[in-house]
Amino acid sequence: MDSRTVVERAQRLRHLHSDHAPLVLPTVWDVWSARTAAAAGFPALTIGSHPLADARGAADQEGQTFEDVLAAVRPIIASVEVPVSVDLEAGYGREPAELVAGLVEVGGVGVNIEDTVHSDGGRVRTTEEHAAFVAGLREAADAAGVPLWVNGRTDLFLHAANAADVLDEAIERLRALARAGADSVYPVRIQDDDELLAAVVGAVGVPVNSTAHPVKHDLERFRRLGVGRVTYGPLLQFALTDAMSEMLAPWAP
Repeated sequence: MDSRTVVERAQRLRHLHSDHAPLVLPTVWDVWSARTAAAAGFPALTIGSHPLADARGAADQEGQTFEDVLAAVRPIIASVEVPVSVDLEAGYGREPAELVAGLVEVGGVGVNIEDTVHSDGGRVRTTEEHAAFVAGLREAADAAGVPLWVNGRTDLFLHAANAADVLDEAIERLRALARAGADSVYPVRIQDDDELLAAVVGAVGVPVNSTAHPVKHDLERFRRLGVGRVTYGPLLQFALTDAMSEMLAPWAP
C-alpha cells in the first residue's frame, strides 16, 4: 500500500476516535470477516491475534512469528477501504521501530500492544518497561510520518486473582502509557464490571478500550460508562462459532 494511502487512513482513524463515543471496531481475522464488517457500515476495523491465530490453525500468545502475522494481515487490510488496526501482542521479541516499519508497510494504521511477554515465559512488563515500549512505538511512527493509533493494553486484571486488588496499579500503568504516547488504553478482562470500568475511565485522560461480546453486551451501557472504544477480541468469532454449531446440529449424523 502506498504511503499516502497509509497516512490518509491513519488520519481517518484518528478522526473517527474523536467523532464516535464509543468507536466500535469489529475484530476480524480474514478477508471474509473484514469485508462483511465493512459492508455492515463500520468505518474502521481491528485484527485480533486470537481469532487470526485460530483462523490459521496457529496458537495465540505469539504462536506465530511477526513475519507470519504480516503476511496474514496484508490481504485483509488490502481487501477493505477502511482503516485497520492490528493486534501485535507483545511485539514478538522485536523492537518498536521494527514493528512500526512492518505494520506500515502492509497498510496497518493502528496497533494494539500488551504487557504479557509471551516470548519471554509469559512475564509481565513493569510499568516503566511497558511505557518505554509504547514510547518507542510513538517515536518510530512519528519518524515515519504516520499518525499511527497506539492502543496500550495491560493484562494486570487478567492475571489477578481479584481484579479490584490491582485497580490502583492498573490505573498507574495506564496513565504511564498515556504519558508515553498511547492514544487509547486497554484494561483487559473488566468488561463485565461496571464499577471497575467506570473507575478506569474516570482516572485516565485518553479513550479507554473495552472488550465486548456482540450479542451478550449492550453498546448503550458502554456509552453510559464513558468507554471510548470497543473491540471484540475473540468474542465475535466465538459467537459465530456458537451460531454455526447451532445451525449445523440438525444436519449432523
